[in-house]
Amino acid sequence: MDRILRGIMKYRQTDRKKMVEQFEVVRNRPEPKAVFFTCMDSRMIPTRFTETNVGDMFVVRNAGNLIPHSQHFLDEATTTEPAALELGCIVNDIKHIIVCGHSDCKCQEFSSQKNRRISPLRAWLSAHASSSLSTFQQLEISGYQKPLIFQAETPMRKFVAYIDPEDNFSVADKLSQVNCLQQLQNIASYGFLKRRLETHELHIHALWFDIYTGDIYYFSRQNKKFININEDTFNMLEKEVLKYYS
Repeated sequence: MDRILRGIMKYRQTDRKKMVEQFEVVRNRPEPKAVFFTCMDSRMIPTRFTETNVGDMFVVRNAGNLIPHSQHFLDEATTTEPAALELGCIVNDIKHIIVCGHSDCKCQEFSSQKNRRISPLRAWLSAHASSSLSTFQQLEISGYQKPLIFQAETPMRKFVAYIDPEDNFSVADKLSQVNCLQQLQNIASYGFLKRRLETHELHIHALWFDIYTGDIYYFSRQNKKFININEDTFNMLEKEVLKYYS
């Protein structure tokens, strides 16, 4: 707490004035452009590595950057994640949903079904990360060579994904990338988003953050894999985004 208090004092002396100015601009009419789902890992600071400001996006964080599939819920039994989707995409008419995974995720060890009654964390991961684990096992059986197929915005649309074809990442990181893409499929399962997805008024994206290099990857459906966003790839990725998701 001492560190937090000192941090607040530093903020008052440095960033406060600029932030208040930004608050004034968006006070009555904030227009966020994305709903951003990411992990609660303390090393993830999405507003910093995306250089976004006050009012730019809704940020939802949880253990494992998971969005439960709609089939997990009966009647009114639901969680924050679908409520955030409704608030962002229906109430506020946001047109982009971003799921951002990351390297060196510490959650895999808890995702066993037999552990679901031991702790809230294990129960959460067992219930909502098991589909990612099952999909990853398909990749594992193929020796990490064959592509995976995910359902896209509608049941009739699918996209192909090659996971780390250059074999640059650890097994845990490959699972993290699979988990990130699995959430796109889960998001598309919600009926209240169906019309917007089918009419291309709403778009779903995947990012992946490499904690130890600071590199950020965008899943390019055109290239069927995660592409490092850098000086060499930016123009190509921007063309893809403008063509398909603007």
